[in-house]
Amino acid sequence: MFNKNIKLVLAALIIGYAIYQFVEGYIGNGIFLILLSLIFVFLYFRNEIILLAFLRMRKQDMDGTERWLSKIKNPETALVKKQQGYYNYLHGIIYSQKNLTQAEKYFRKALRLGLNMSYDVAMAKLSLAGIAMQKRRKREATTLLQEAKKLDKNNMLTEQIKMMQQQMKKI
Repeated sequence: MFNKNIKLVLAALIIGYAIYQFVEGYIGNGIFLILLSLIFVFLYFRNEIILLAFLRMRKQDMDGTERWLSKIKNPETALVKKQQGYYNYLHGIIYSQKNLTQAEKYFRKALRLGLNMSYDVAMAKLSLAGIAMQKRRKREATTLLQEAKKLDKNNMLTEQIKMMQQQMKKI
């Protein structure tokens, strides 16, 4: 809910007050304040609104996910680069059920900005492969499927990849 720079300023102020507490001899207060400042540092790297949007996505509530994402007014300035990637990734998942061209744009932007987890990159590439297959771009879909297969280290997407490869053979 706070700007990313405000989060860092709050963390610095809390750490400064924690140091003051240590100097005054209130060690317990200082430790607690250090832990409190770590929350703001964590929220700098993991935006709280995106975390709440992922919770809505887990419950298959696309409208709720979109409502949470709409609370981020200017993602280019309010989010760190990786958070912007996940912002676009979530929009891509939402629009994959509505508008494939829009979803493709969001997935490509998410891959360009970067995603932390290889599973998320694999899922984005798998979704792009499905969109390319529906638009009859077989060569691009095959390339994206192979890349998704390499990135899926935990074999969580193997069934979807196999199913998509069988559908490619029919085209």
